[in-house]
Amino acid sequence: MADYHLEASWRPIEGSFGRLTFTLFNLSAEPLSGFSLAYTSETRVADKYICDGASLMRQVANFHEFQPPEGLRIATGGHWRFTVEGLADEPKHRTDGIRSAHLRLADGRHLAIGFGDLMLEGRDGGVAPPLLPPGRIEEPYALLPWPLSLGLKAGNLPVVLYPVERTRPDAIKALSLVLALYQRLYPADGVPFSLAAVKGGRAIRFVTESSIAAFAYELRFSAHEVVLSSADAAGRQYGLISLAQMLHGARADRERFQFPNFGTIADQPRHAWRGCHLDVSGRFYPVADVMRLIDILAWNKLNIFHWHLTDDEAWRLEITAYPQLTETHGTPIPAFGDGPEAPAVRYSQHDVRRIVAHAASLHVEVVPEIDIPGHSAAALSALPDLTDRQEPPDSYRSPQGYANNALNPAVEFTYEFLGKVFDEMVALFPGEYVHIGGDEVAQGAWLSSPACKALMKQEKLAGTAELQSYFLKRIKTVLSERGRKLAGWNEVSHGGGVDRDGTLLMAWEKPELGLELAKEGYDVVMTPGQAYYLDMAQAEAWAEPGASWAGFTPPERAYAYEAEAELPEALKGKMRGIQACIWSGNIASRAQFNRLVFPRLSAIAEAAWTPLTRKDWDRFAAIVRMWPVL
Repeated sequence: MADYHLEASWRPIEGSFGRLTFTLFNLSAEPLSGFSLAYTSETRVADKYICDGASLMRQVANFHEFQPPEGLRIATGGHWRFTVEGLADEPKHRTDGIRSAHLRLADGRHLAIGFGDLMLEGRDGGVAPPLLPPGRIEEPYALLPWPLSLGLKAGNLPVVLYPVERTRPDAIKALSLVLALYQRLYPADGVPFSLAAVKGGRAIRFVTESSIAAFAYELRFSAHEVVLSSADAAGRQYGLISLAQMLHGARADRERFQFPNFGTIADQPRHAWRGCHLDVSGRFYPVADVMRLIDILAWNKLNIFHWHLTDDEAWRLEITAYPQLTETHGTPIPAFGDGPEAPAVRYSQHDVRRIVAHAASLHVEVVPEIDIPGHSAAALSALPDLTDRQEPPDSYRSPQGYANNALNPAVEFTYEFLGKVFDEMVALFPGEYVHIGGDEVAQGAWLSSPACKALMKQEKLAGTAELQSYFLKRIKTVLSERGRKLAGWNEVSHGGGVDRDGTLLMAWEKPELGLELAKEGYDVVMTPGQAYYLDMAQAEAWAEPGASWAGFTPPERAYAYEAEAELPEALKGKMRGIQACIWSGNIASRAQFNRLVFPRLSAIAEAAWTPLTRKDWDRFAAIVRMWPVL
């Protein structure tokens, strides 16, 4: 137990974003004096504020450091209270409060502090509704995503499924990989497959059928065997996962679910890009957690893992040419959830190779992201040569409150640096895309930089957006020279954008942007915050964890959202698919991760795979309860 504990509450006040009250309790055996209090929080103090009982020493984006009145001494068992009025936004949920906290003592030591949720004063926060209905099934088979077509008759539950004699080694290897996946996801349950024949089991016969579409599969059931037909290894894996799912459901809930004895399943994905993004900059996830998430993606037949490796808070990818990127936190503040003395945490290149190989074995492609030119406070802090030293400090601020956090398009070292970064990335990530971010560059960025003023005059550029377009066009060339295509967020299109050929953009700010990007000629992945951001709260109630800028998204809304509905028939060829996004600023624990991500991730997976006419919310709700979490 920590010797110090910090409580925070928020009181709404008409005409403002309300007042925060902080109370620090001294639970130690010694009086406390000569200290400052630091914390990170999504609820930031605004430029104009009133503080009673403390003074704000330092603020960097979500990081705040307060100093008590001179001479303050907190006795054992005592407390210190102060208030702040003048906030940058209004908190909506209990997770909008403290995310990490510590004391800094006069001798330079840091002491960890316990803390709780943000309390709501003066009004009822409401009650969160159930996230799932009881569910209802008409076909007794546990399959997610639901297949394109099926006509089945249930029968006896086999002990296990095993390959017929003289099955090809590659098919046995595929069976063993899905068996291992199941054992990782359900370690306490009986296995669905055996590599050897078992009495009372049922044989699987593998057939390669060139007439079947890519990534598709067919299953034909009889009393004696199951025939799995596919044209490729990915389709074979999806068929095996479907078999494992049905056997798992029939064992786990025998009153609702059964296993087929006769009939067929014909199945194929609706969209080619079925993705999930994970932000590891705002909060670091150990390698084991990343690999388990990839397992869960494979179980849900998702095929893209978009790995957000850098941001303002930290640069997480080891780059041997610039070890200083990951030797410290980068920015002079801790990321969400990190303590002040937490070691700099990164993914070594050995870690990356393990993760990429693990994903590839499950037919999941890893798309790495380094977020540039904005969201680069960590890189700029680690490598001061990336800055225009004549640019005034704090000449612009990002939406998150970071000052001067964008790589400068007029500093030639920027392109040398990124060229070396991409050299190492293409050796680690064999996929065709590198995601370069391109989002949330602050209005007015670079306009006070003498170097950028000269560049604008030379290249006849006007404003921040055209400077960004100039920068990203050069980056696209750098990537093309290394055999990679550019992916980015929707703001890549600003200021003229980049060459549409080989460019993939993700529409995140609002659904309508997907249509606009497609009209401009870009290939599009739909990932609107209003439906597919899994850090958004799932209900309006204060007690629900999550962010609020895009409203709240219950699982049924994520399930029902139809990305293709935004596009006319003539433009549907520009839509590559859909993607869930997991941003980590509002995720304080594994329990909160699981509550926010599941079952919405599976809901989006079904939207990515299953045709609209085959979707059924009640059927989905009945099945998804059995699905794995992190």
